[in-house]
Amino acid sequence: MDVPPAAHAEVLVVGGGVVGLSVAWRAAQRGYAVTVADPSPGSGATHAAAGMLAPVSELTYTEEPLLRLGLSSLVRWPAFAAELAGESGIGVDHRTDGTLDVAFGPDDLAALGEVAGLMEKLSLPVERLTGRECRRVEPMLAPSVRGGVLAPGDAWVDPRRVTSALLAALSHRGVTMVAARVRGFAVEGDAVRGVRLADGRLITADQVVLAAGAWSGTLEGLPPEALPPVRPVKGQIMRLRGAPGFLGRCVRGTVHGSGAYLVPRGDGEIVLGATQEEMGFDTRVTAGALWELLRDARELVPGVTELEVAGVVAGLRPGTPDNLPLIGRTALPGLLLATGHHRGGVLLAPLTADVVAAEIAGDRSPAGGTDDPPVASICSPLRFGGPPRPGTGHFPWTKEERGPSPGRTPGPAAPEAR
Repeated sequence: MDVPPAAHAEVLVVGGGVVGLSVAWRAAQRGYAVTVADPSPGSGATHAAAGMLAPVSELTYTEEPLLRLGLSSLVRWPAFAAELAGESGIGVDHRTDGTLDVAFGPDDLAALGEVAGLMEKLSLPVERLTGRECRRVEPMLAPSVRGGVLAPGDAWVDPRRVTSALLAALSHRGVTMVAARVRGFAVEGDAVRGVRLADGRLITADQVVLAAGAWSGTLEGLPPEALPPVRPVKGQIMRLRGAPGFLGRCVRGTVHGSGAYLVPRGDGEIVLGATQEEMGFDTRVTAGALWELLRDARELVPGVTELEVAGVVAGLRPGTPDNLPLIGRTALPGLLLATGHHRGGVLLAPLTADVVAAEIAGDRSPAGGTDDPPVASICSPLRFGGPPRPGTGHFPWTKEERGPSPGRTPGPAAPEAR
């Protein structure tokens, strides 16, 4: 939809990845007039993501708060996927066959056993397997596999299908899609009142949700102490194609000191990933990274070398200093964050959307039960510093530039902004 020189939204979401689109969908369902600003929705980290919903198999000793978030969001995924498919007419290939984490040498097996012990201590559903049992579960595994751990509750989706479904659902609800880059925030006094686009247009808003992934800390207009501490973490992924059923579930393993995984799609595609590189905003696909991915995958599943290469891509995960996302209100009135999800953007999208939509509406009990983690404290955007100094970060705008509010009546459907 074309945006006039001055426009207004009740809720403006900056960023069209899986998190931003999910927030926009939940806000629109609550009756808000929503606008999403992104030059190419779904083309960033979401486009590169494998789509694992694997809080159990990705558990580490230092990230138990992240485990709690992941488990809470994993519970939401079946209803989220079904509701999204029903509203959009697009299935998201939601599969619930679990993750198999395997080990090769005695040291790897011992390390995996320690992690399994932690999982059992936390009462997580896992099953220890011998090498023979691993190959019975996944016949394509290498003969050298010594043992493994099966996390039967883990799941996965196809993030690209999720994006398509969300865009269709947003169009159905009349959400305005602005295919433009946001340059910075419009701040009046100490409150965020909207954004400036790269072409100079202004969009004012009652509430702005920053969900721009790795770029969340680069926008103009905020005082330095209010910028979210988000950095890009590069990940390169290879997509292979074979016959459906080549693998029945996600397969993970530590090879040559680094983690590797293979995620099967229903159509026979296998997603192979992923590197973790601190390379700034570099999105080049490199020969060395692809070689390492194939080398490691061949150790896990030798048959991958016979598969067709369907594509390669590099994406930028939004990392934070403590690997936890930034979700909720900031010290600046009018600004909420939904960013910094690092490896867990797809997994945490339903939880993040519920929490942020509830914050927008002033509801402190977002669609959850007594077992939900305290997202407001775990993921508070304020945990890295205090409130901004008064009178800083002014990004001028005038009331004359503000267009009329459309209220809460959905407008006409917007075309997909790709």
